[in-house]
Amino acid sequence: MAEFRVAILGSTGRGDYGHGLDSIWRSFPNCEVVAVADPDEPGREQARERTGAARSYADYRELLERERPQITAICPRWVDQHRDMVLACAAAGSHMYMEKPFCRTLGEADEMIRACEMRHLKLAVAHISRWSPQLDQIRRMIEGGEIGEVLEIRGRGKEDARGGAEDLWVLGTHVLDLMRALGGEPERCYAELHHQGQRVRGEHVRDGNEGLGPLAGDRVDAMYRFRGGVTGYFSSRKGAGGNPNRFGLRVLGTKGVIEHTSGYGNPAWLLRDARWAGPGASGAAGWQAISSQGLGQPEVLTATGYEGGNPAAALDLMESIRRDRQPKCSMYEARGAVELVLAAFESHVQGGPVLIPLQARDNPLSRLPR
Repeated sequence: MAEFRVAILGSTGRGDYGHGLDSIWRSFPNCEVVAVADPDEPGREQARERTGAARSYADYRELLERERPQITAICPRWVDQHRDMVLACAAAGSHMYMEKPFCRTLGEADEMIRACEMRHLKLAVAHISRWSPQLDQIRRMIEGGEIGEVLEIRGRGKEDARGGAEDLWVLGTHVLDLMRALGGEPERCYAELHHQGQRVRGEHVRDGNEGLGPLAGDRVDAMYRFRGGVTGYFSSRKGAGGNPNRFGLRVLGTKGVIEHTSGYGNPAWLLRDARWAGPGASGAAGWQAISSQGLGQPEVLTATGYEGGNPAAALDLMESIRRDRQPKCSMYEARGAVELVLAAFESHVQGGPVLIPLQARDNPLSRLPR
């Protein structure tokens, strides 16, 4: 008998099955994929074959009631479904691994977390950089003084056609979660949103793609102050990404720089130069690779990105259930990333800096006068 009964929730055409969250469970000998749910019949049958699920359902609520899984993978990328799915899983007593972003508002986040806390359930969110060995190496280097005192953390999204506020939501949450992992708890934010060169007004607000809720801005510039004194910056502008893009962050210190591209096992580099490779500095030749084993060590990972990150997250979730601890990217960390997004919107609406934690639990863009 398998240690964990696993269910998979998807939604073909409305977020589908995320970035491979559905296909990892059949590879674990201690997991049995008992069922998959999807309202779309062709998509449901394809998912059943792909995942090896024993049964399939059109309604995920029926699945949860009948199957009572111990772990449920909440796969759709479309964020407007996340709150209802999490509450249903919590009511069924199931732990969860889910696609990001976590949810649309802090009010939803509070409700989801409260439901899990009441039943002592674990929930992990697929910000896969949290499980990357490179992140552990970077933390050790920073703590060891390799780049001196940390002054700034600079992050950018992919800046493709989604650049701006949509990029902040669907890709920037990866970067903001990394920023929190390295910078600690934030205390305030100042940000502005622009649409075609104009400061965003209520008339620019629309319903965002993928169920994001009120959204506006093809450019976002946000500054965060963390309690330890570090300043973080996140910016995204539509169409500015280039190839390759700058999706990730740089940690800038008094003695050097660490760069980390977002993702599991993705490249990281160290530059020991207080001028940050400015004129007359050592430049690109001075960058040293940081592998999963450390500075200048050969890379031993054979699977990176979601191919390596999802299994690492799933294994960590299972261990967190056994040991009654939080996953590396827990529901609390995921709420923190959502709060940084909404803090940027709140600052824009207020026209000045805002304190974190936020008091408002809605999407601030819904309050912009039309």
